[in-house]
Amino acid sequence: MVLSIQEESLINVVRGLPPEKAAKVLHWASQLADLAGGREMEWSDSWSEEDLAEATAASVRRFEEEETEGL
Repeated sequence: MVLSIQEESLINVVRGLPPEKAAKVLHWASQLADLAGGREMEWSDSWSEEDLAEATAASVRRFEEEETEGL
């Protein structure tokens, strides 16, 4: 199996963590994989305009939810 540069980088980062932190990263990665629902993940070092718009909208929604919960 040949790993991409991004995959190798991820493995190196996880290997450099203390065991309990590495376990948390692996758990988080599993949760993300579950959210993907079997869709293939695309690696990218940049954000498209659509990605930025979606992230901004999600951040605003989250902020507004937290503000109304605090009232």
